[in-house]
Amino acid sequence: MPIDHFQAQRFGRLELLARQAVEGFITGLHKSPFHGFSVEFAEHRAYNKGESTRHIDWKLFGRTDKLFVKRYEEETNLRCQLVIDRSASMFYPQESTLEKPNKIQFAIQSAASLIYLLRTQRDAVGLSMVGEGVELSTATKSSSVHHNYLFTELERIYDEQQGSKTSDIVRSLHAIAETVHKRSLIVVFSDFMDTVFRGGADQSELFEALQHLRYNKHEVILFHLYDQQTEVDLELENRPYTFVDLETGEKVKLLPHQVKEEYTKLRQQRIEEVKLKCRQFGIDWIATDVAEGVPKILDRFLAKRGKLL
Repeated sequence: MPIDHFQAQRFGRLELLARQAVEGFITGLHKSPFHGFSVEFAEHRAYNKGESTRHIDWKLFGRTDKLFVKRYEEETNLRCQLVIDRSASMFYPQESTLEKPNKIQFAIQSAASLIYLLRTQRDAVGLSMVGEGVELSTATKSSSVHHNYLFTELERIYDEQQGSKTSDIVRSLHAIAETVHKRSLIVVFSDFMDTVFRGGADQSELFEALQHLRYNKHEVILFHLYDQQTEVDLELENRPYTFVDLETGEKVKLLPHQVKEEYTKLRQQRIEEVKLKCRQFGIDWIATDVAEGVPKILDRFLAKRGKLL
């Protein structure tokens, strides 16, 4: 079952803008911290003798009898690094269809959609696959050859049956913070199973990794992937089940209705802690039920983001 490119290309008509200034050189949609003589007026500065008179504000000279040069704020291209967690838990549900993908397929289809969107904006995009560590990390480029390479890598893992047996999203995010040198938009697709939900997991390590990304001037968007029906609501038949941790192999037998109330409470508590930290760091946390499908989730996200900018 390949990536649905027809569906993904639809997002080429939409926009994804950076909230913060980005570093780039191609005229585009995003604000740059670098000043030049193009696009949008920023401020005046005093004219220095000997420089070009091309950008002198003659109207202001007529009012003040002083020479000032117009400075402009360049609008430029965004660098976006798409990060996909391919740990074993991301391959749940194990039975999937095009209409109801599992978490890894949702992440891949979403990444393909964003690549088409960024291509239309002439923005540079890179791809990282993370499991136990960073398994793949490409440069951020905007060429068609590079886009084809990214699609090839995404297609390669779309129909895989299992991912990395262990995962270390924290170490991977630290590595990405160190290797992505220019300020970028970092978009992460993960279920955060090893840091947010597994028993004994220390969330402070995740917060440190996110803070590392922000300290390096990256803007961060986290898509938290889950299956609402079975992973959140525990809407299962009233009979004994054996639950298996896809990464550790740990098993536990229980009746879902006996633990549902306490499980729901604990899960919500952990998510609220993460969401609070994300708000403090200026990070977007996007709750993502993969059963809703990529078009609905991305349409809602892009519409909401557009209103906030």
